[in-house]
Amino acid sequence: MTRDIKKAFQEATDFVDIIKQPVGEVSLDDRKAIATETVENFRDYINKGFLEYRKSVTEAGSFAVTEWTGQGSILVDALEREYIDILGGFGLYSYGIRHPKIVEAVKAQLDRSPQYSQEMLDPLRAKLARVIAHLTPGDIQYGFFANSGTEAVEGAMKLAKFYTGKKGFISMLKGFHGKTLGSLSLMGKNDYRAPLLPLLEGVRHVPFGDADAVEQELKNALAVGDDIAGVVAEPIQGEAGAIVPPDDYWPRLREICDKYGVLLIADEVQTGFGRTGEIFGVDHWDVTPDIMCFGKALGGGVVPMSGFFSTPKIWEVMEPNPFMHTTTTGGNPLACASALAALTVMHEEDLPRQAKEKGEYVKKRLNEMADTYPGIFDTISGRGLLIGMQFVSDEIGYAVASGLFARGVITAGTLTNAKCIRFEPALNIPYELLDEALNKMEDVIKTLPKN
Repeated sequence: MTRDIKKAFQEATDFVDIIKQPVGEVSLDDRKAIATETVENFRDYINKGFLEYRKSVTEAGSFAVTEWTGQGSILVDALEREYIDILGGFGLYSYGIRHPKIVEAVKAQLDRSPQYSQEMLDPLRAKLARVIAHLTPGDIQYGFFANSGTEAVEGAMKLAKFYTGKKGFISMLKGFHGKTLGSLSLMGKNDYRAPLLPLLEGVRHVPFGDADAVEQELKNALAVGDDIAGVVAEPIQGEAGAIVPPDDYWPRLREICDKYGVLLIADEVQTGFGRTGEIFGVDHWDVTPDIMCFGKALGGGVVPMSGFFSTPKIWEVMEPNPFMHTTTTGGNPLACASALAALTVMHEEDLPRQAKEKGEYVKKRLNEMADTYPGIFDTISGRGLLIGMQFVSDEIGYAVASGLFARGVITAGTLTNAKCIRFEPALNIPYELLDEALNKMEDVIKTLPKN
């Protein structure tokens, strides 16, 4: 690549001019050129490997499906092809795409102040922390805001080590907590870990849903002199395929952690803020963790936002030197405005209730398909609108996902279970769109070869 400063500035200027144009006023020829160039830019400047995995390229015909705009649960590409979104940005779009109340709040804050000075006290961050303290169970009260779920998990791990003075963690097989080195150490799948070993020392993995295995591992650690700072788990495993644990699992984790003096850390990055039919995943079992991690939907699907929260007792270790954990952009005013507006939408539209009722509806329809077309589905799991469709083979899973894409429905597999496709739309998706997506799924299943 030859350095060309003049060309760099000219290309940036040209694209900013396109961004400034109303969506409908960019010519079709310009949009076709953008679609073509986007593929080239991914190939030459991002990662050419993405092009082999994106159905937007492999299944799209002459022009790759290039994201252009969207609203609610409909995505529109640069060539004005429409897609029903039942992927929900991997849980990002709990409120739908570009929810007007959230966008309005962010635009208003943008006119006031987009970032903070780092020296003055910022009122939005303080107010958001107070609101979340009211929402969370038990005596969870203090928090720190960041930009991504993996940052929230990293912060929770630091806090647990700092408070307990211990180094080890127990996490779950098939669990997903992010891909920075600390959170990756907790991950329960070989593919993403093995090339980067050794990772953080002292992490042990046990089967998800098996509280006896957690207790046995704590006994083992105690017997050999290893110290465990915390037990980390998702309330419902998302990337593993929306796996719901036994009903006694989280209450028993709470008892076991109290018994052995370790912290219980709930990764609510994907399950939080209404996704599973309750405000938080742990609310299904009325359990209060010691630390909670948030992300994805927290930012309203408009500005990236995450955080980790804990109790006053645990947070005391952060007070003598509040600079033990910092970020320049985490909890910025735009993100906080987006999160505050998102929480008002969650309340006004009663999104947890919508998720519960619509999730039951979707699972009923999927189970009916499983009965009608045997040999396709293995299991259908999840709660609320965090639903995993487990197929009997990788090939069937891919055929369903690609068949849906060809029919204008966007979904995807999970990162730790190749046979599983997620059904994770906006919590306020209309029933009409749910029916359309489900009908198209049945159309795809009808075309699959019978075993």
